[in-house]
Amino acid sequence: MKTTATQAAHPGKQPAAEPVDAIELLTADHRKVKALFEEYENLSDRSTATKKKLATEICLELTKHATAEEEIFYTAVRQAAGDTEDLVDEATVEHACAKELIAQILNMNPGDDLYDAKVKVLSEQIDHHVKEEESEMFPKARKAKLDLVALGEAIAARKEEIGLPRSH
Repeated sequence: MKTTATQAAHPGKQPAAEPVDAIELLTADHRKVKALFEEYENLSDRSTATKKKLATEICLELTKHATAEEEIFYTAVRQAAGDTEDLVDEATVEHACAKELIAQILNMNPGDDLYDAKVKVLSEQIDHHVKEEESEMFPKARKAKLDLVALGEAIAARKEEIGLPRSH
């Protein structure tokens, strides 16, 4: 492993993480949540404690992702790429629908009627949303020549600040 000038000047100091561009970061979020949904779907009906824990983790990951994405990424894409307004508007509405389901799931327990159905519908909505984002919005964002590394850093920092929405 090569030693950088910073490491040589500051022995023992860990090098900063490799910068990740916003699209790579958001795509990694998509994969993580997809894996969590798959894990949830493989649980038995009796695994209520694990279902609650996983559903809460899914809701937290989606809340962090959606909030940071809307505040930072969508704003930048809307400003930089002229033909993305409809895509950003649709994605924002999809986020609003997901947030409503997230609020409902967080206020329920795995034994409640429709709990599993709500998690399943959330999974399907997110799957649809991810496909559109990755096939339509992300390529347009790359073409717009945004500073994706700076956006990625801002998104990562913002996600650290976000927690679960408060119960109604």
